[in-house]
Amino acid sequence: MSGNIFNSNGTHVGVVDGAAIFDLKGQKLYHLKGINIYRLSGELVGHLNGAQGSDKRLDRSADRLFPARGSS
Repeated sequence: MSGNIFNSNGTHVGVVDGAAIFDLKGQKLYHLKGINIYRLSGELVGHLNGAQGSDKRLDRSADRLFPARGSS
């Protein structure tokens, strides 16, 4: 799976490449297993909404995983 991650407000906040989630600067932040988001330490921290296609949207509760740094 690969594609973009958007927060609940529609702001581009991350990128999925395979089972890894990166911030917009390319730093690996999380592992992705299905729709579950895990810290690199293995702790479950959130979920992606089950959307088809390459663009994924975060649940509002998971917005905190990707602090918005201005508009994109």
